[in-house]
Amino acid sequence: MNMRYLDVVRKVFFSLFLFIAIFLSNFGYSQNGASQDFSNIHVEDMSDAQIRAFIKQVEASGLGENQLDQIAQAKGMNSTEIEKLKLRVDRIQKQDIKGTKRKESSPRTVVSNKEQNNQNEATNTMSNDNSAIRKKIFGASLFANANLTFEPNLRLATPVDYQLGPDDEILIDIYGFSEASYQLRVSPEGTINVPLVGVVPVSGATIEQASTRIRNRLSTIYPAIKTGATSVNISLGNIRSIRVVITGEAEKPGSYTLPSVATVFNALYASGGPTENGSFRTIQIIRGTSVIAVLDVYDFLLYGSLKNNLRLQDQDVIRVPTYRTRVEIYGQVKREGIFEMMPSETLADLFRFAGDFTERAFRAKVKVLKNTETERKIEDIQSSMFNTYEPALGDQFFVDAILNRFQNRVRINGSIFRPGDYQLTDGLTLSKLISNASGLKEDAFPNRGYITRLKPDLTTEIISFNPAEIVSGNTEDISLRREDVITIPSIFDLKEEYKLTIDGEVRSPGTFEYADNTTLEELIIKAGGLRESASPKRVEISRRVKNSNANSDTSITAQVFWVDIDRDMKQASAFTLKPFDIISVRTSPGYRTQQVIHIDGEVLFPGNYTLVNKNERISDIIKRAGGLTPFAYKEGASLKRVGIKKTQSDADYENYKLQQLQALQKISDDSAKINVYDLSTRNDYVGIDLPSILHKPHRENDLLLENGDVINIPKQLQTVKVTGEILSPSAIRFEGSNGFKRYIRRSGGFSSKALKKRCYIIYANGSVASTRNFLFFHHFPSVLPGAEIFVPTKAERKSKLSTSEIVAVSTGLATIATLIFTVLRK
Repeated sequence: MNMRYLDVVRKVFFSLFLFIAIFLSNFGYSQNGASQDFSNIHVEDMSDAQIRAFIKQVEASGLGENQLDQIAQAKGMNSTEIEKLKLRVDRIQKQDIKGTKRKESSPRTVVSNKEQNNQNEATNTMSNDNSAIRKKIFGASLFANANLTFEPNLRLATPVDYQLGPDDEILIDIYGFSEASYQLRVSPEGTINVPLVGVVPVSGATIEQASTRIRNRLSTIYPAIKTGATSVNISLGNIRSIRVVITGEAEKPGSYTLPSVATVFNALYASGGPTENGSFRTIQIIRGTSVIAVLDVYDFLLYGSLKNNLRLQDQDVIRVPTYRTRVEIYGQVKREGIFEMMPSETLADLFRFAGDFTERAFRAKVKVLKNTETERKIEDIQSSMFNTYEPALGDQFFVDAILNRFQNRVRINGSIFRPGDYQLTDGLTLSKLISNASGLKEDAFPNRGYITRLKPDLTTEIISFNPAEIVSGNTEDISLRREDVITIPSIFDLKEEYKLTIDGEVRSPGTFEYADNTTLEELIIKAGGLRESASPKRVEISRRVKNSNANSDTSITAQVFWVDIDRDMKQASAFTLKPFDIISVRTSPGYRTQQVIHIDGEVLFPGNYTLVNKNERISDIIKRAGGLTPFAYKEGASLKRVGIKKTQSDADYENYKLQQLQALQKISDDSAKINVYDLSTRNDYVGIDLPSILHKPHRENDLLLENGDVINIPKQLQTVKVTGEILSPSAIRFEGSNGFKRYIRRSGGFSSKALKKRCYIIYANGSVASTRNFLFFHHFPSVLPGAEIFVPTKAERKSKLSTSEIVAVSTGLATIATLIFTVLRK
């Protein structure tokens, strides 16, 4: 079976090889093949194998894939077919990539995991080390840049110094009195055969020299060429390919087929450039047996010069030798890395390669780590030696940064017009520095300033002075030193900030800055004036006491003044305030704002109602609202009175209410019924008994209303809600004959986590009833329409003791028992 399979595979490969050979002989071009005409080719009629063969031929000629369209256009293919060709090439390349991935995922030779890991680790370590070194080498990134290909542009005009050779194509156009067009290829002997003229040698000649020869030979057949009546245009068509050998320390050494216009950089880029051991500065171009040029890549990198970037010829050899001297430089230079040095180049040249110093570089000297025959050593290279010191192999140079300190700085802060840093000049004194800073401000404290000075051991000392005396010259001036810090405080820095406070019935109560001679009138104006509700009588001013008797039980803690003012505040202008006074403007005794409550639900006229007097009650508002409708459910009526501030979201607030009800349940195990009104700080719903209120109004349970109260009279409720630790929480139709347990059973019964003895009911009017417990008996509360039954969760029990814990506890108990038994025996 295996032999038969191998025979089939051989036949398939033989057929494929034969097909490609026939195709290449009829369609493709080679170095010795004839010119092809693509003008009549249709891409739709070409097979994938033909497209792949065309791609391989282009790659073999040393051209990139992005030049396929140039070659096709040069051979006469129209633009429409070129676009189709591009699409076919892209599709075929994607298919080849997918096939490669499938092959990579197929089974291969089995290697032990340990052996494979060791091989991978060694390979990765070497690869990472080489990659890290290569990234630091100056110039290596040039050949790793995907945006820089160095591929020759075949659409450029033929260089005048281009030398013709075998396989070059020469185009001859004759026009004027005579017309003719020839497309001639240079033979291996270096000649072309011009019809009617004969053989013309062109090999080794430039295109300009060849044009002169051809024109002279044509003039013997076309005499009008000499008179100018007939013109001749000679140009280069398809160019030949050359083979170049790259050897030495190149990433991919070998033989490369390149266009005949390719240069040394084209070849180096195709080979990946020098390796981490290769030289970037002594790349040799060998023609025949002689080195005709040496390429220094640094000329291009530093100056953009293409010196010695020669146009290659067939059989040229490019040799990349190993480097001779390579050094490293780090620190305050613009371009850190590894640089190759040539003989006689100095440290100054290395700085030039590295882009010179940065603005913060310490240029007086640099450190160098050198290798000796036995160990390493460090040297300091002074700036005077930069132009003469020649770096050696393996040197590492380090350029430090300048110190983050000032050699001539003094600083002045505080109550002066221009605080900041100043230059310490020879003979600079304190008075001169204050003058340079535009002098003292008006609020400067005249009696004391101080200098913070560094001592030789870098500790600090304080030197005090009198700013007023220094400025006036009445005292000896002080000479300043480097890094002196002069501070002149403000009088406002040395005392508490004076404030005035006003609250009560003003439009903008708050705290204000104090100013001397501020009156009560001015402060009230700053606070926006009096409100409509303000009482001009008995405005209270409280003042700090500075000389109270601390040993007296009746010592005064504040002075209080009462001032009667009028609306135009004439009396207020006569009272002068002192620092830290607190002014209180009271509310007028007879002033009241409207207090509004809201009634909703089953009343004839729901809506907002303004309280008429202070003793208006629930029954009064229901009467003003037209009374109840026939569908009103009086037992479910509720009163909402905000008892806490809702600073949380609605969901959080509902959880808060539930937690308060659970806490209430724990407190009141045995209470039959609890009125939430007595605990209004815990919940904002007040349970009311509306039937009793309407039956006997103005009694104790007929509550006085407050601003913002909301009364809700629901419709006749017909459901009971069951929630908490039950199997199926739901709303159940109310049936008067059903008790608490019946509703639990209709909701699936208690869950395993249910705390039965803590069950409670929240009625529609907001009141709560809890389960009463006696020994092992539970008396559940009665159920009314609209009620909600809640079954709480049992507290989580502590986990069972582990075996080791049981042994420890048992051992401890046994020890205690033994001690007790021993004591009792005695």
